[in-house]
Amino acid sequence: MQLSDILNGAVSTVGRYWKQLLGMAAAVYGGAAAIIGVALAILYASLSDRIHGIVHAPEASDVTWDQAGPVVLGFSAVLLAAGLLSMVCTALVHATCATVLREAVLGRPTTFRAVWRRAWSRVFPVIGTVLLSGLIVLVPLLLIAGASVAVVVAAVGAHNPAVAIVVGVVGGLALLPPAVWLWVLLSLGPAAVVFERQGPVGALRRSARLVRGAWWRVCGISLLALVIGSTAGSFIQLPFTMVGMFNSSMLHLDTAAGPSTAQLLTGATGYLALSMLGQTLSQIVSVTFPQLVTGLLYVDRRMRQEDLGPVLIEAAAGETAAQDPPDVTSPR
Repeated sequence: MQLSDILNGAVSTVGRYWKQLLGMAAAVYGGAAAIIGVALAILYASLSDRIHGIVHAPEASDVTWDQAGPVVLGFSAVLLAAGLLSMVCTALVHATCATVLREAVLGRPTTFRAVWRRAWSRVFPVIGTVLLSGLIVLVPLLLIAGASVAVVVAAVGAHNPAVAIVVGVVGGLALLPPAVWLWVLLSLGPAAVVFERQGPVGALRRSARLVRGAWWRVCGISLLALVIGSTAGSFIQLPFTMVGMFNSSMLHLDTAAGPSTAQLLTGATGYLALSMLGQTLSQIVSVTFPQLVTGLLYVDRRMRQEDLGPVLIEAAAGETAAQDPPDVTSPR
């Protein structure tokens, strides 16, 4: 497949399976946003007295940990839970895109229920793959960052700030190439988890084998897909952010003395609600489209390395059973 074939394939997959793809992403991210919103509302209701006490505390007085501690810990716990929930949701969307592509490359229909069942069965291996690849990427970055920090500290101790600045800039630039190289090398791992039912380690090894010899092509197409998805997501989110900011700014024009606490809370709540809605819709596009492109890159690499094309043609012609063809789900 050429670049145009991969991009057109991703768009046509969305057009044909939009109910499964967008419906799953909307249900996942929308449900996560609702859960986080309810958690914040419950937290605010239980700590409203402490929050009001902190907000209305005299300027000269210090807020003690006994007053602020429960508020800080409560919102930190919600933030941590939101991060974990977001990771699970993103992994589920990754598995959904690969699951739909398994049917799309054969031209077979599927249902929302079937996609949900298959994607959920692979969500934890996908999470393991993403976490493991992240750790692999972090190892060389931490080594380079540690060496740069050590040199900077030594230069500062020797009263040579120019050397510290140069080393800091060079060290920062040195972090980028290994991170990008490893990211591209392991980028096909989630697709291998779903297509071949691999574990995290096997999927990353599989990705490295498939990317080998075509790193620049995979890198360029993946970056282009990220740019397209991020740009489309930004355009979707922008109106919600602007409306929220406009409503918040209008509070200062309602009264000459400035907005009251209730008005500030109402404006902040409205802004957060609109922002979460815009972020949810933005994530549906910015996550789904790049993952479809990555899945098609996985299929393309197997076509080039393992002659998968004739197998797909036979399967699409109905010469295989209704179950997943073995040559599609396992390496040759």
